[in-house]
Amino acid sequence: MKALTPNDQLFLWLERRNQPMHVGGLVLLKPGVGQTASDYVQKVVADMRTFTEPVAPFNLRLKSRLGMWFWVEDDEFDLEAHFIHLSLPKPGRIRELLELTSKLHAAPLDRGKPLWEAYVIDGLEDGRVALYTKVHHALVDGVACMKMLQRSMASSPDVMNIPPLWANPNLRGSAQRSEASEGLVTLLSQVADTAKTQLFSLPKVVKEVGRSLWQTSVADPDFVSVIQAPRSVLNRRITASRRVAAQSWSMDRIKACAQGLNMTLNDVVLAMCGSALRSYLGELNALPARPLVAMVPVSLRKDDTATGNHVALLLANLATDTEDPVERIETIARSVNHSKERFASMNQTEIMNYVATMMGISGFNMLTGLAPKLQAFNIVISNVPGPKHTLYFNGAEVDGVYPVSLLLDGQALNITLNSYAGKLEFGLVACRRTMPSMQRLLQFLEDGLVELEAAAAKLQKQNLKKRSA
Repeated sequence: MKALTPNDQLFLWLERRNQPMHVGGLVLLKPGVGQTASDYVQKVVADMRTFTEPVAPFNLRLKSRLGMWFWVEDDEFDLEAHFIHLSLPKPGRIRELLELTSKLHAAPLDRGKPLWEAYVIDGLEDGRVALYTKVHHALVDGVACMKMLQRSMASSPDVMNIPPLWANPNLRGSAQRSEASEGLVTLLSQVADTAKTQLFSLPKVVKEVGRSLWQTSVADPDFVSVIQAPRSVLNRRITASRRVAAQSWSMDRIKACAQGLNMTLNDVVLAMCGSALRSYLGELNALPARPLVAMVPVSLRKDDTATGNHVALLLANLATDTEDPVERIETIARSVNHSKERFASMNQTEIMNYVATMMGISGFNMLTGLAPKLQAFNIVISNVPGPKHTLYFNGAEVDGVYPVSLLLDGQALNITLNSYAGKLEFGLVACRRTMPSMQRLLQFLEDGLVELEAAAAKLQKQNLKKRSA
């Protein structure tokens, strides 16, 4: 048995029917030359069904002891409860695939079993095959999911007989499951160790919280406080329904834009999102006068493990109150750098406890729903690093890798993206009833990038003129 960390247990406490706490991924496969999708799927599905012995963490289920959750090995594992083959109705467009993904993603995972499911989906009109997988956030974070994906694929189409994600020996050992007994002394020891680690972090956390409150009082323009996010349609109560949208952008385009503006790639991504949200909410006549605030997860992972959560959260000013794209991206960059400089002086435990303290307002509302007007941010925007080269799965080329994240009550839209083989692949998840015309956001993201590209080109011309003068 192994105790879940306080962060991992939080994802269990937050879970409700309208707020399932799993993350997912949609992978598109392009079968090799001379191989039809039907033949490929028939063989792959048959092969995958032979792997009935999962490796950690896919063989672990939850067990409650002493008011805490622990991982234990499931000795009654049934693959049929986790792996399913589905076919799309005709005409099998990407639209139908995303509709099906939306429905699958809306359904919560059964806590009586290991917290994951995997689907092979065929019937796409373009001949591609989709793999959709969802895993509970208490088991893995986004970075861990991407690491597991990379380890379950190959760098060559010639590599065959690759085991599915849940049985891949390349993942064995990454969970580092404890072999400790279930005795009361052992359980109490684990609880005590967790409490001791948290206690030692208190002095630094208290100091940084004090600094934050002081900066709020003196109105530091680059500091984003937990009380400045405006109310918006993004922060209405959510239902259990979901809508998923996805699209890819060239990494070269975004990098060139970042270089031209002397910004980072993440600054450009956040500026694209800020521009898209400004246009989207403006079209709905629902743009707040004050700028929207994004919560941006930042990985603190320093090892190669594939389980657990090692993520800090910073707040970014999306500058949706300004029409000027350059002013917007500069404001975003200053707010992000301000948070990073603060985290640089803290260790991992201190950062996570500081974030938990400062996000207490939103956390209270997420857990109870009693104070919907108290919120620290309007939207979650997450960027997960992925593989730089093309991957293959049993001869088929991985043609796309789209993240499918989770929603929180009062957070009706999530934007998550990951890099893959020279592309940035955006996955948007929204509450179907709260957010209309989700596809419009994809066009607004493109418009935002075009806007920044024009600003970068203008700045480069100005710099050339100065050099030649």
